[in-house]
Formats: sequence, structure tokens, C-alpha cells
Amino acid sequence: MSLASDRFKLANWAAIAPDPTRVLIPVLTIALLLLVVPPLWFLLQGSLHTTTVKGGLGDFTFAYYRRLLSDRQFFGSLANSLIFSLGATLIALCFGGFVAWLVERTNAPLKALAYLTAIISLGTPYVLYVIAWLFLLGRAGPLNDVVTALGLPRFNVYSMPGMILIEGFLWSPLSFLLLSSVFQAANSEHEEAARMCGAGIVQTVTRISMRLALPGFAAVALLMVVRSIEAFEVPALVGLPGNVKVLTTDIYLNMKENVPPDLGYPSAFSIVLLVLAGGLLSFYSRISRHASRYHTVTGRGFRPRLFDLGAGRYLGGFVIVLNFVLILAAPAAGLVWLALMPFTQSISRRGFALMTLDNFRTVLHSTFYLDLVWQTLLMSAGAATCVMILTILCGWLAVRRRPGGWLLDHLATAPLIFPGIVLGVAMIQIYLSVPLPIYGTLWAFVIAFSIRYLPYGMRYSAAGMLQIHPELEEAASIAGSPLRTVLRRIIVPLAMPALLAGWLFIFLIAARDLSLAIILASPSAQPVSAAMFDLWANGQGTELAAFGLVWTAIMTVIAAAFYLIGRRTIVSVVRA
Repeated sequence: MSLASDRFKLANWAAIAPDPTRVLIPVLTIALLLLVVPPLWFLLQGSLHTTTVKGGLGDFTFAYYRRLLSDRQFFGSLANSLIFSLGATLIALCFGGFVAWLVERTNAPLKALAYLTAIISLGTPYVLYVIAWLFLLGRAGPLNDVVTALGLPRFNVYSMPGMILIEGFLWSPLSFLLLSSVFQAANSEHEEAARMCGAGIVQTVTRISMRLALPGFAAVALLMVVRSIEAFEVPALVGLPGNVKVLTTDIYLNMKENVPPDLGYPSAFSIVLLVLAGGLLSFYSRISRHASRYHTVTGRGFRPRLFDLGAGRYLGGFVIVLNFVLILAAPAAGLVWLALMPFTQSISRRGFALMTLDNFRTVLHSTFYLDLVWQTLLMSAGAATCVMILTILCGWLAVRRRPGGWLLDHLATAPLIFPGIVLGVAMIQIYLSVPLPIYGTLWAFVIAFSIRYLPYGMRYSAAGMLQIHPELEEAASIAGSPLRTVLRRIIVPLAMPALLAGWLFIFLIAARDLSLAIILASPSAQPVSAAMFDLWANGQGTELAAFGLVWTAIMTVIAAAFYLIGRRTIVSVVRA
């Protein structure tokens, strides 16, 4: 009787009370359109018009596209981008995927070491990681010394193989984390049936496990191909010194060669890169439609079991330790050595006598580095806050399937197709056109980072909203609570763990973003990643290593603090 009465009251209240979402959805739609549409529009306009002396638009022309398509260097850069991305993806999938299988599907020891390696590696700025490997694999690097001691020729890191190797190691931790969830949820019944029919471990893994995990591998592979095509750190720091150019470095060089920059040619380059990234993401969307063919987890008989490797479990443990050494320990040791040296030099007995803390003293007492830290913290925190505030509402409306919620979801996800350097070119054109003094300020980075990481905030917010049953909102509405109270007292507190996780994720990746930061950086506003790039270019490797270690320690402390806050939030919500 009471349930029927509550439903009657709710129906009457809904019929009488005005629906605030009718105003909220148009407002949010306009806000998202203002963030998503202008970058694409200005890129198209810039690629189809000449650039005037003042940086404005001139005459309509197809000259930039004709120049692009007639340039052999463009096709060479396009081929290099594809080779680089496919090679790096193959290394990351093989290495990270194998470690993920060992951790999730076997009884190999030291599994916690693999997760520790992945988490710390993802918190390290990519610029710093690349520089560490350049030191280790350089002509005078310790790993090359080992290679020559074995009678082998020295490895030239400034080459396409060097680029692929470093980029593959860079993406290996993410590959491990993403594929771990795929193997963790795998149903072992098919594998057990194969073993009972006489199949060995290798046959079972290759013919059963890997084929059933094909959609997961395809999703991770396409994500890494797209992100490797738009990568900038490795192509700039490794490829340019070796005269190996890709699309992102061509865009960067075209932007830097002309002062003021001729934005037409970089815009045409950016449109091509945008179409390439969008096509790959569209291809992934088609693959995901047929994922039901590979479903193995059902409500009946789902029992994940581990492979017993026997004596081979120690070999699996060795692979996990090797992963730790290659991905984390070796780069960290190289950075520590550089930070303790008065000048860049290879590891030797003579170097131990030259160890000094002067680089750390310079970093800790310099106002330049202090300003870099504060500016980056403000940029990253501002972008993360703006994204999560906007996506809280968009995620709730999309999950609850309110009229127009699907449009908010699509608009918030649209910036996923923008490579960082492409968005940087578009944002410069926007900042030069709007009558507001934004370019060269912290606000320029906050707005650009907010657009770039809007899709990630939407996914975290939507995931948090899916965990909240609508009946809690309905009960509050029956009690007469307006929408703002429901959001403030129910939705946001219950979704807080997911919102904090999204905020921290965006904060960390925005703080280490270089492809977007390098285009927008100015003397008055410069993130840490762009400053690290300049320090390496200026030959200040030892000072850079010291600063990088201090910055990584700061990021680790912030991440740990948010982890503790998130756990306390979960406990308080459960108790409430």
C-alpha cells in the first residue's frame, strides 16, 4: 500500500513540478559546443585560408593541401608515423600482455611487483622517461657498453628502432593494466576443456585464451596506435636528432620555423592527422559492436582458475623481475646517476668520486623551478576541476537517459579524436582571434587541457553514476528536495570515489602532457613538461634529472594523498 502511495505521490509531483533539466541540458549543450566545435572550425578555416601578417585569415585557397600532397616528405613522415606506431604497439602488447597473463592467469610469484612497476611508471613524466632511456642507450650509455663487451655492434638509439623500443617500453605499463582486467575476467572453462583434450599450455594460450581475449587486445592495440601516432616526446627527443621525422614533429617544426607562424600549413597537416586518428577510432567502434561473439563470462559456472606452471613459475617470476628492471629500475637508476653528476657522463668508477648534491641544491633553491612547479600544479588542478564539475552533470544526465543526455555524452567524448599537438595549433588560432588576452597565460592551458581531457572526465563520472540506483533520487524527490539538493546531498557524495579518481587521473596526465604544452608554452606560462624539454635541448641534463626526480616525488605524494582521501571517502559513504 505504501509503495503504491509513494509512486502516486511521485507521479503527481513530477506532473506538477517543473523539470530543471529542461534548462540544464541546453545550457550544458551550449557549453560543450563552445569547447568542442571552435578547435575544429579554426583548423578547417586556417587550412583553407592564407595567413595574414597579423595572424588573421586571408584569401581562400587550397594551396596548403596541394603543397602537402605534392611534398614527398609528407608521405615519408606519414609512413614513419605508421611504422613507429605499429612497432611500438607490438612491443607494448607483447611485453605488457605477457606480464599481464603471468600475473592474472598463472601461479607465478612476485605479482605485486608488476603492479608497483606499472603505477609508478605511469606517474613519471614521459619526457623524463625518454631522457632516462637516451642516457642508458646512448653511445656512451651503460647498456651500449654491455653490448660492445659482448662483441656486438653499438645500438644507435637515434633511429627508428630506437624510437619504437622506447615508445614500446613507455606504453608497456598501460598495456599491462588494461590487459590485466581482460585476463582477470576470463572464464577458464574453455581452457580446462582444451587441457583435458591433451593441449599443452602454449596451445591452450594461443588457440583459446588469446582468441577469446581478441576484442580486449584489439581495443588496447587501437588505443596505442592512435596515441603513438599523436605522440611527441619520443619523435622529438629521439627521432629529430636522428633525422627521423613523423607527422607530429613536422607540425612542430612548421610552427617553430616561421615567426610569426604561418598557421595554414600546420593546420592542413593537423587536419590530416585528425582524419587519421578519427578513422582509427571509428574502426575500433565497429569492432566493439561484435564483441558479444567473444563473451565468456556468464551467470553460470564462472570460475576463474590459474595455470599451474610447475617449475616454470620461477621463470615467470624472472620475467616479472625483468619487467621491473627494464621499465622502472633501470631508468630510475640512470636518472639518479645523472642527478648526482656535475656533468653528463657514463657510469664509471671515476664518476663515483665526482658525486655531488649541487644539482638538487640548485633545483630546491631556484625561484625558476619553484615557479614551474606552482604554475603546473595550478594548470593541472584547474583543468581537472573544470572537467569534473562539467562532467558530473553531463554524466548524470547521460546515465539517467534524460532527453538530450545522449548528445551531451557524444559532445563530451568528441575531443578524443584531437591529438595534443593538433589541438595546440587550433587553440593558438582561437587565442589570436578572440578579443581576450588569454594567450601566454595560465588560463590558456586550463582551457586547452579541459578540452583535451573532457572525454576522460566523462567516463569516470558516468561510471560513478551507474553505481547509484535511481530510487535514491526518487525518494529524495518525493520528500520535496529540489534537484540541486539531490545532486549535492546524494549524487555527488555517493559518486565521490569515482570523481576523485577522475580528478587525480586528469591532474596527473595534464601535468606530464608535452604535445599540447610545447605549442602553447610562453616565457610567462610554461608547464614542467615543456621546461624539461627545453632543459634537455640546452644540454642541462644533470640539472634536469635532479628536477625530474623532485617533481616525480611531488606527484607521488599527491597521488598517495588522494588515494588515502578516496579510501576514507568510500568508508564514510558506506557507513552513512
